[in-house]
Formats: sequence, C-alpha cells, structure tokens
Amino acid sequence: MSTVETTPVLDRPGPPTPSVARAGRRPTGRINRRTHPMWFLGPALAILLVFFFLPTLFNFIYAFTDWSGFKAEINPVGFENFEELAGNGTLWRALRITVVYAVLVAIFQNLFGFALAVLLERDTRLNRIARVFFLIPVLMSALAVGYVFQALLKPEGSLNQLVEAVTGQPFTYAWLGDTTWTIVVVAVIHAWKWMGLSMLIYLAGLKTIPEDIIEAARIDGASRWRTFWRVRSPLLAPAVTFNVATALLGSMNGFDIVQATTGGGPARTTEILNIFIYRTFGQGLFAQATTMSLMLFLLVALMAFPVIYVLRRREAVL
Repeated sequence: MSTVETTPVLDRPGPPTPSVARAGRRPTGRINRRTHPMWFLGPALAILLVFFFLPTLFNFIYAFTDWSGFKAEINPVGFENFEELAGNGTLWRALRITVVYAVLVAIFQNLFGFALAVLLERDTRLNRIARVFFLIPVLMSALAVGYVFQALLKPEGSLNQLVEAVTGQPFTYAWLGDTTWTIVVVAVIHAWKWMGLSMLIYLAGLKTIPEDIIEAARIDGASRWRTFWRVRSPLLAPAVTFNVATALLGSMNGFDIVQATTGGGPARTTEILNIFIYRTFGQGLFAQATTMSLMLFLLVALMAFPVIYVLRRREAVL
C-alpha cells in the first residue's frame, strides 16, 4: 500500500474582508473625542463663571440699586444713580479724563515702540541686548514703576537735580503737580512701561516684509527713505492695528500707574474712571461705584468695535 505525501498549502495573506477593514479604520472624530474630551474645559469654565461672569452679572444688577455700606437693605432705584452722576458732572468729567488719557497713551506708546523697532531692526549683538533692556519694564510691576517715577519727579527728585546740574540754575518744577500737564506726564510713564511690547510687535512686522518687494522698490529708483514710508510702512498695518487697539483699550482700564503717581490729583485732573471707582467704593457708596464700572464696561465696548473696524478697513485699503 503506497502512501501519498501531501505538502501542506500555506495560507497566503489576501485582501482583508470588509468587516476587518472597518474594524481597522477608526473615525477621526471618535479618536478626537476620546483623546480630547470636552470635560477638560470644566475647571476653566468654572473659574470664568465664578470670577468673571457672575461678578459682571451682579455688577449690572447692583448699578440699579441703592447698595451702600450705610444701609442694611438693598432696594431697586432704577436710573437714579445714572441721573445723579450725570447731573453733578462727575460722570462726564471722569469719562472725558479717561478718554484723553487713553488717547495720549496710545499715541506715545506707538511712537516710542515704532521708533525703537526701526532703530533696533538690525540683528547686531548690541541691538539684541538693547531689545532685552527695553522689554524689562513690560515685566515689571506697574505699581513699582509708578512709585519709582513718583520719586524721580518730585520737586527735590533726581530729575530736577539733573536739570540743575546741567543748567547751573535752581530748578524745582513739580512734574506731578501741574493741573495742565500732569496727565501728559502720567501718560508718558504708562507708555514707557509698555513701549517694549509695541516695539516687539513692530519688529515682528518689519521682519515679515518680503525682501523682494524692497529690492523691487530700489531697482525702480526709490530712495531708502521713500522705500520705508511708501513700501514698508503700509505693510505694517496689521501691527499698527494690534498696537493701537491694545494700547487704547488697555489704558482705559488703567489704574495702578495713576494711583501710584498722582492718586487722581492734582485737583482730580487725572482721576480716570478706575480711580473714581476705587475711591467711591472705599467710601461705602457701592451702588455709585458699580454704576461707574458699568459705564466703563460700556465705554470700552463702544470704543473697541469702531476702532478695530476702522483699523481693519485701513488694512484692506493698504
């Protein structure tokens, strides 16, 4: 009896069946939901709810009440707080001072930042060191900056002593005691603190300008000055939008530098809205303080949208 030897046939890998193929491919959306669950946002949303949304909501509510440190009950009064503040001129004076201060800060901060960016544009070792030094005030406490300048600008301060040494004449000017120019001096201090940030944004804008555009302008015969103002400056429109918007809207919420230098004086000529709110709340007039904070919120909102819209249209035109 003969035996037939059979060779085992090895299974060759074939194309996967549809069920296996479907099992191997997982939807991207399911992977994203598994690796990035939405409940990770819970702690951040809880913090925003407790420390931002709820206080803002109660601020809107208490502005229409007689909330005070001298009363045990809180009663609704409608628009009486707004009428009282508008009637005695307190509201309009604080609004006017705040707007003037914000405009001055925006002008000075962008002028200083733009000038520094142009001067320090070249990537030399000296320029890199200088950039770091001009960024240091941005990292410093605003209160510390205010107190330092308060000491420097006293009638017997270091600035007047320096002027005396240069001119040889006694000089005791009260830089923070002039009712006309003090707000300008405080705005310059605010701009000095934040000009490093504007410089950084303008430097980034200058570095992103394509070299072929500048070379084309030079080939066409444009001078360096004309190339800068007609070619490079218009291309900085996005940087201008960011710097102007942040400087203008950020200075409207300013408090620390003004409080450290003048405290709202002299004769309340630098009493911006936040200084008034701080002083009024400290006097126990909580409803009036919340009313002014509500007006500040509305003022910032009303100025933010038109300013950003105009600057965006300027970018499109340029």
